[in-house]
Amino acid sequence: MPANILLVEDEPAIQELIAANLARAGHHVVRANDAESAQRIVREALPDLVLLDWMLPGASGVEFARRLRADERTSDIPIIMLTARGEEQDKVSALEIGADDYVTKPFSPRELVARIKAVLRRRAPQTTEDVVELGGLRLDPATHRVSADETALALGPTEFRLLHFLMTHPERVHSRAQLLDQVWGDHVFVEERTVDVHIRRLRCALEPSQHDALIQTVRGSGYRFSVHTTQAAAS
Repeated sequence: MPANILLVEDEPAIQELIAANLARAGHHVVRANDAESAQRIVREALPDLVLLDWMLPGASGVEFARRLRADERTSDIPIIMLTARGEEQDKVSALEIGADDYVTKPFSPRELVARIKAVLRRRAPQTTEDVVELGGLRLDPATHRVSADETALALGPTEFRLLHFLMTHPERVHSRAQLLDQVWGDHVFVEERTVDVHIRRLRCALEPSQHDALIQTVRGSGYRFSVHTTQAAAS
């Protein structure tokens, strides 16, 4: 699936090359020349992944990565560092500050696209087109279909995204605010009760196949997708 990628690179030729190849791979690329510009972009909307050059004018890429990891809102954004520095200690330093991967220049665009796909599959599976099968449900992002025991279920687009996110993060409790950020986008301003409305719609869509109990309410915390029984009441 197309991912929203923030590319932070100050060399125009390299920026253009990377952006063109990512666009060719189907991703949407937002560009920044320095950490300050990147910070403003992230403040407006969270990207699915950040490609971050180590050496930048002003604040370094390492410093920007530290800022992202220190802020609860941005701490989970996948980061891939881009750098001409290939020494082992530099790689260790990048990983220690929280980078998910480290790509040394020069690199092939094909390798970079593959690295991005691997990091997204590991850190943000809801952005991939991998089929998810769990608890008797099968969700296919490529065809936008959900089935239970080979019987197709009708879901609206928001309920589909909501189920996709929950199924790719099973057994974890997500607050309403977190679900708004991940499913609607943190730049969209809607009330938290909107989540409750769509959870009810999702349960109604799953009820004919008796899979609605997989969407569980955790009182005072939020919702989770779980194949295990729970004492938490659904609402």
